[in-house]
Amino acid sequence: MGMQVAARSKVPAADSTLRVLSHLATQRGPVPASAIAIALDLPRSTVYQLLAVLAERGFVLHLPEERRYGLGVAAFELSSGFSRQQPLSHLGRPLVAQLVDRLGESAHLVVLHGRDVIYLVEERAPRRPSLVSDVGVRLPSHLTASGRAMLAALPAAQLRALFPNAAAFSTRNGQGPRTGSELRRLLDRVRTQGFAQEDGEITPGMASVAVVVRDHAGWPAAAIAVTFARETVAEPEWPALAARLAVTASELSRRIRGRTA
Repeated sequence: MGMQVAARSKVPAADSTLRVLSHLATQRGPVPASAIAIALDLPRSTVYQLLAVLAERGFVLHLPEERRYGLGVAAFELSSGFSRQQPLSHLGRPLVAQLVDRLGESAHLVVLHGRDVIYLVEERAPRRPSLVSDVGVRLPSHLTASGRAMLAALPAAQLRALFPNAAAFSTRNGQGPRTGSELRRLLDRVRTQGFAQEDGEITPGMASVAVVVRDHAGWPAAAIAVTFARETVAEPEWPALAARLAVTASELSRRIRGRTA
């Protein structure tokens, strides 16, 4: 906290500019300058000056008829650069490797892409079998523990958009939710227990436990999962296993935001 205060006192304009951009990034749509000033407790004149510079540079889009401001193309380009540099893979790989060393089971870092999950990092524990979830593999999110952990962190409207009807629900081994109501009940359990799980729905005899990694706005940026033979970890032990995953997920969340524990 002290470092943040020091930074603001030394470069207040830069701090205010970044606060404006960060605030816009969390909004569902363009907002009035007055609302930004109130939310950030900044003088309106300061906010208007910052927005004018940001708009000139393309980081903010001004909608004159609506008298509102939203993120501009330059902000999107920053996001694209973030994706190209694959920071999640670079930041997450050592953390997942450390997790595997501690647990002795295979672990993964996964992101949500549409209705699928994509495996970014796969760390296999010694003497553990190869899994279908290799790097680059896509699997239906509603069948995987990692996908369920992220889906449970989405707003209801976005979840309905991803799964609008029964045709959106693919199955594997004849298991998994087949309707929106079944998926909602499953995700309610995920929110209640604080972690997601799957048991033989991807590979018979194998189970997974996963927790979500949230970004600065609280949205699901990724998930960390551990996969193990069903016979090696009894189900009553899964909550304790998830708690250990949650420590790693919290650290990755901090690193995404440029902070470390």
